Amino acid sequence: MQSPWKAATGGVMALALAAAGPVAAEEGSSWPPKPELSHVLVQTSLYTHHHSPDPEHTNQQDLVSVELHNPQRWLTGAAWFKNSFDQDSLYLYVGREFPFWKPAESVTFRAKLTAGALHGYRGEYRDKIPFNRYEIAPAALPSVGVQWGRVESDLILFGTAGLLVTAGVRF
Repeated sequence: MQSPWKAATGGVMALALAAAGPVAAEEGSSWPPKPELSHVLVQTSLYTHHHSPDPEHTNQQDLVSVELHNPQRWLTGAAWFKNSFDQDSLYLYVGREFPFWKPAESVTFRAKLTAGALHGYRGEYRDKIPFNRYEIAPAALPSVGVQWGRVESDLILFGTAGLLVTAGVRF
């Protein structure tokens, strides 16, 4: 049996290769993910809410993210944004979508889970997120969303701190 760490790092590499173009992979298997590009999703933030508002918090994240998706719903991405304390931040991640309801041909409701490295909480705000010793912290973000045609929207939970609504377009 392959260790979870080895499996995860293999998946990250496979998804990163998706940007380079299609590569032949074994049919019928969802693990490891096929390094094949299905579509690219470009998103921005629409709304942010902090559960415990602080006068130092900003709700203007100016998020821009790019995700590369494969046909098995695995993804890898990068998000640039202003964190809750107006500092430039970066989230590099991998994840997967889990469709749970398709009420129409062009509409799909789904959950998504991403995990990766978060950089940007610096100085006096370094300890505002856990495990941020070197200004790079692990992060996992669950979300629920909807896709209709080429347009997508997500409600992302960022820990116990708050939520973010995004919208984007598939290419």
